Amino acid sequence: MTTVKTLKIKQTEAAKVMKTEFSLDNAMQSPRIMKVVVSAGVGSFKDKKKTELAGDRLAKITGQKPVLKGAKKSIAGFKSRQGDPMGYQITLRGARMSNFLEKFLHIALPRTKDFRGLSRTAVDDMGNYTIGVPEHTIFPETADEELKDVFGLGITIVTSLKDKKATLRFLELLGYTHEASKRPHAKPHHDLAMGPRPLRGLSRGQEGPPMDSQSRPASLTL
Repeated sequence: MTTVKTLKIKQTEAAKVMKTEFSLDNAMQSPRIMKVVVSAGVGSFKDKKKTELAGDRLAKITGQKPVLKGAKKSIAGFKSRQGDPMGYQITLRGARMSNFLEKFLHIALPRTKDFRGLSRTAVDDMGNYTIGVPEHTIFPETADEELKDVFGLGITIVTSLKDKKATLRFLELLGYTHEASKRPHAKPHHDLAMGPRPLRGLSRGQEGPPMDSQSRPASLTL
């Protein structure tokens, strides 16, 4: 039977590995997750019931009542007035933070459609990693939801690290899989529509020495 490690055990094991890789001499430099901030924007919601529904769903997902944030000033371009509801925010610490992260890692992420790993560019210089969730229905508490009531949310993991590379490595040790780095596609040597390109040193009207199939380069063989 496989035993699921708690967040505390994972952080202890990750600290031992990073102590060697990043030369952490002081025990106070051991990486750890400070808090998790969950937020969802509701400024585009015209229906008040949908705004209340989003707050209720966030409370079920996180186990904590969200705080409704209002607009700080009026902006005519966005048709918003000062005090209008703009979004919900929840700050998780301690046991609720650990439970939420374990649920997100082992249940929610595997339910994400076409999930290929987390982005490597979502970390800032302060050691914060932000994950965008397009649909809140990946969480089991809100699986049976109507399509019109689906909304997205953001999850920010705040760590004690102040380095991008160290933060990514720390999250990998905790079990968060990052997407593979994309390699640029090699440019083709010829275009089938335009025909083979002329060799260097020859103009369009000139022809190079005749080549048979044995001496023709593999990149020019059709």
